[in-house]
Amino acid sequence: MAVEKQRQAEMEQAMEIHRKLGTPGEPHRKLARMAGSWDARIVSWIGPDTPPMEWTGSSEQKMLLGGRFLQQEFSGRMMGGLYSGMGFTGYDNHTGKYVSTWMDSMNTGIMVFEGADGANGGAIVQTAHYDDPARGPVQWRSVTKIVDDDTVLFEMYSAVKGGKEAKMMEITYTRK
Repeated sequence: MAVEKQRQAEMEQAMEIHRKLGTPGEPHRKLARMAGSWDARIVSWIGPDTPPMEWTGSSEQKMLLGGRFLQQEFSGRMMGGLYSGMGFTGYDNHTGKYVSTWMDSMNTGIMVFEGADGANGGAIVQTAHYDDPARGPVQWRSVTKIVDDDTVLFEMYSAVKGGKEAKMMEITYTRK
C-alpha cells in the first residue's frame, strides 16, 4: 500500500510539472501576434554575387492546441512554378527555446530550427543544420522580427560547411 501511495504521489508531482510547463506564456502570445492572413513579398538570392529574384506569395497562420503552436501555410509562385510550404513554431517552456519545423514542395525533408529571442526580447533567432542535396551540409539561421501588428520581417541566412554566411532570403509579410 505504501509503495502504491508513493507511486501515486510521484505521478501527481510529474503531472503538476507537465501542467506548469504546458501552460502558454509570453513567448506564445508573441507567436499569436503573427496569426492571420498575410501577403508576402519575397526577395531571394542564389548566391552572394547574383542578382536577387523577387516574387510574391500569401500566408495563412493560426494558433493551435490552445495557443501553444503557430501553424503557417504558405503559397506562391517561384521561378515560374508553384511553391507551397508549411511550418510549425512553438516555444518550449522546458528548454526555454523556440522550436520550428518547415516542409515545402521543393524538398522531401523536414527542417528543424531551434533558438531564442534576440537581445532584449527582440527578434526570434533560430538555427538549423540541413544536408542540402545540391550543396552538402548547410547551417541555416533565421531571424523573425515583428515590426508592428501588421508587418513581420523574416530573414534567412545560410553557410555551406566551412563557408561564410550569406543572406539567402527576405520575406516581408503584410497583414491582409
